[in-house]
Amino acid sequence: MKETGSTWSNWAGNVTVRPVRTVAPATTEELAEAVARAAADGLKAKAVGSGHSFTAAAATDGLLIRPDRLTGVRAIDRAAGAVTVAAGTTLRELNRTLSAHGLSLTNMGDIMEQTVSGAVSTGTHGTGRASAALAAQVTGVELVTADGSVLACSEREHPEVFAAARLGLGALGVISAITFAVEPEFLLTAREEPMPYTRVTSEFDQLAAENEHFEFYWFPHTDGCTTKRNNRSAGPAAPPGRVRAWVDDELLSNGVFHAVCALGRAVPATVPPVARLTSRALSARTYTDIPYKVFTSPRRVRFLEMEYALPREAAMAALHELRAMIERKRLRVGFPVEVRTAPADDIPLSTASGRDTAYIAVHMYRGTPHRAYFTAAEQIMTAHGGRPHWGKLHSRDAAYLAGVYPRFTEFTAVRDRLDPHRVFGNDYLHRVLDA
Repeated sequence: MKETGSTWSNWAGNVTVRPVRTVAPATTEELAEAVARAAADGLKAKAVGSGHSFTAAAATDGLLIRPDRLTGVRAIDRAAGAVTVAAGTTLRELNRTLSAHGLSLTNMGDIMEQTVSGAVSTGTHGTGRASAALAAQVTGVELVTADGSVLACSEREHPEVFAAARLGLGALGVISAITFAVEPEFLLTAREEPMPYTRVTSEFDQLAAENEHFEFYWFPHTDGCTTKRNNRSAGPAAPPGRVRAWVDDELLSNGVFHAVCALGRAVPATVPPVARLTSRALSARTYTDIPYKVFTSPRRVRFLEMEYALPREAAMAALHELRAMIERKRLRVGFPVEVRTAPADDIPLSTASGRDTAYIAVHMYRGTPHRAYFTAAEQIMTAHGGRPHWGKLHSRDAAYLAGVYPRFTEFTAVRDRLDPHRVFGNDYLHRVLDA
């Protein structure tokens, strides 16, 4: 097992830690040994993923566990529709391996750089009418607990731990492996097109009901939105041409957008007129491909993000309030606002736990003042009973969260039993879990 004492920072650069020890175990046994040793030495222990969370959920000044060597697919069971993968494996590696075997996850988020354990533990989700977040696709968790023991959890084995550990925030232990439900690989037809704000918001319920996966981006200071509709297809595959894909996904969505964001940061007055140009830059396109090539896209422009999960019926009212607030406060917002959906699930700390959900995500380019915008947006979202995404910026505490999560105490009871001495604790978990 490799052991160092290096500094770690997250993707956005807003969280940096200098732990006493950093380890990179290659096996569950090495991971268990490292956790037991940290506990014996009185150190907190936290595992990090790829650092795509904006919160300090994985921060520690004790033992930092890196995922670099705990990777790879352990088993594929086609008959059972299951794949077991080591915790540090990236979604990119998982998706490519599944595709090579003619398999796929049912739904996923829009990036593949995350580790499977980090994505599951913080509630990463895509958008879906009937298919839910990554955590809802988990059927088994291998968990190293505070005393260094290893628990294999599923609906049949330690079911109360499994229910909580599917989205555990790193508070219950360190995940060493995850089993996902998978299905035979299928094709998705993606239809992306501009749509006026008034139309997409007035027809939101219909668009979400008519499509398996619907989302849209609204460009502040404009009446323009970009909509995305993904539905299963009988084929044939018709991926976007290489040149068109490069223009849309790299040049416009990353290269030009990066320059636009940098200009807006340097000269805020340019944001509204440039936003009007940006909202018209992406034209309509339709293509058909395998799931991960449709769901995911490159994200090279670095930013900070806040996202709230709202009761589905409250989403458009909240978005209208957000729009009015931006103009009233004369904020300059160069990043689009993203709106997605998810069905209700049964995971205690899932942002969609027990209710059909719509997500509203706000972003600001890294280095641009964001506090006024995020604070005002958060006030709107919490007024509608919003639940903050666990890996994205927010100011909520356990007192608030216990009121919007009906099964909150069920989760904290499992935590008290598995980690009474808070070996896996840190300041973020203390704020959001310790009422």
